[in-house]
Amino acid sequence: MALPFNTKALTNRLFLRKCCTIWRPYVSSSSSNEGGRASIPDGPTVNIPSKEVVTPMPPLSQPVPDLAPVQYARPGDQSNVTQVTQLSNGLRVASENRFGQFCTVGVVIDSGPRYELPYPSGVSHFLEKLAFQSTQSFGEKDIIFKELEKHGGICDCQSSRDTFVYAASADSRGLESVSQILADVVLRPRLAAEEIELARQAVKFELETLGMRPEQEPILMDMIHAAAFRDNTLGLPKLCPPENADKIDRDMLLNYLRHHHTPERMVLAGVGVPHDDLVRLAEKFFAEGSATWETEKVAAKEPSGVDSSIAQYTGGAKLEECAIPVYAAVGLPELAHVVIGLKGCSHQDKDFIAACVLNIMMGGGGSFSAGGPGKGMYTRLYTNVLNRYHWMYSATAYNHAYGDSGLFCIHATAPPTHVRSLVEVITRELYTMQAKPGDQELRRAKTQLQSMLLMNLEARPVVFEDIGRQVLATGERRRPEHFIQEIEKITAEDIQNVARRFLSSPPALAARGEIKGIPDVKDIQTALGGEGRLPGNRRLSLFR
Repeated sequence: MALPFNTKALTNRLFLRKCCTIWRPYVSSSSSNEGGRASIPDGPTVNIPSKEVVTPMPPLSQPVPDLAPVQYARPGDQSNVTQVTQLSNGLRVASENRFGQFCTVGVVIDSGPRYELPYPSGVSHFLEKLAFQSTQSFGEKDIIFKELEKHGGICDCQSSRDTFVYAASADSRGLESVSQILADVVLRPRLAAEEIELARQAVKFELETLGMRPEQEPILMDMIHAAAFRDNTLGLPKLCPPENADKIDRDMLLNYLRHHHTPERMVLAGVGVPHDDLVRLAEKFFAEGSATWETEKVAAKEPSGVDSSIAQYTGGAKLEECAIPVYAAVGLPELAHVVIGLKGCSHQDKDFIAACVLNIMMGGGGSFSAGGPGKGMYTRLYTNVLNRYHWMYSATAYNHAYGDSGLFCIHATAPPTHVRSLVEVITRELYTMQAKPGDQELRRAKTQLQSMLLMNLEARPVVFEDIGRQVLATGERRRPEHFIQEIEKITAEDIQNVARRFLSSPPALAARGEIKGIPDVKDIQTALGGEGRLPGNRRLSLFR
């Protein structure tokens, strides 16, 4: 049905618009010679600068008399040099003073699951849950939190396979209180029976919830390490096995702390604090006084020392057939998770920087997290895998580096019906790592790694951890400029050499979910030693 059209109203509007006069600004004749708008009635309406004095202040075009020379900030003004001092008891104190009102201080310890061979696995998991509880000077954890709140502080404890970190961030004026809290938490915990029981319940709850989450990365990282370093050091689980949750008691924890949380295995690191002040507080709180396991009689349980074994890479497989929860909210199907790993290198190895560049070059992520440029959408696992096979839901490369070894792996997910194809796709990508990268691809990976390094080091807690880990491993801290230059030196031949080195090791395989039909690890090794194709497989189809 056509809408009614009012012809008369439209004609009136057009007539009025045509008869309107053009507006011109009014300009008085008296202002024609004083500046302002042009006085010609039909001339252009241009602004003419006025010569009248409108302020007693001097014009901005002239320098202000008797003004002191301006001192501008320069990049080299801040003395961001990391200072390291070793105390008489072996504790190393490292700090870097930075501009700002807040500071980050913490203790980095050479401790973690890799040292738990003589103990039931899970001791580090328990200690992580028991951090910042009651101590000899602070009767309960609420007192610790209230003391931190006075200075706007927060605290945290995290453990990796070979490092334990206690840290706190607060106002710099509360440095003494923060140092006292850290010393008490690390050296003088009470480990009350009720606290240990609450930690036990927290560990059990975490283990239950991990099995109910669709994301399986924490479990799979434990599995791939267990497959790669079978029954030794880095292969010991980070998560407490369910059967060990009831075995760990107070005497066992104190015995572990007595051997592993000693001053010579610690670094007290700080960012945004004067070094002399941190050394003075370290001598007051960390050197003076005794630790809990020194004042209390601990039941003599084996072992009597620290396990100093070197990580032994074995390769192998660790598979678990189970049902994995689905992302019902976003409609994703049930997925099978597969990780294929190779022996990597330590963070002190000459090939470490090349391995990092190779990791960035492989990249990857989830099929719904491509984002924009700079987020990995031009990496190999995106262009060759996620953009090519619609049934691949994620593929991500990881480079785990430790003090004496490492693990390079790719974690991928797909529906259970495509498990064998998933393994072949990932195996082929691992095999093609040894191909010479293009100039643009190498330049992009190096630039991305450099930018990630610098952007991460803008955060104060990241700088703290970097200082603590480097001083713990080498006794000194190398500046970011050193790593930027080392990244810049990496060539295509370096990438090929490190890839060939990784591929010369036997593969490790970890898988979880509905994984019927997954290839044997020996078939994967054959494929990596050949052309990247599994024995007996047909050519992959993009549309299957």
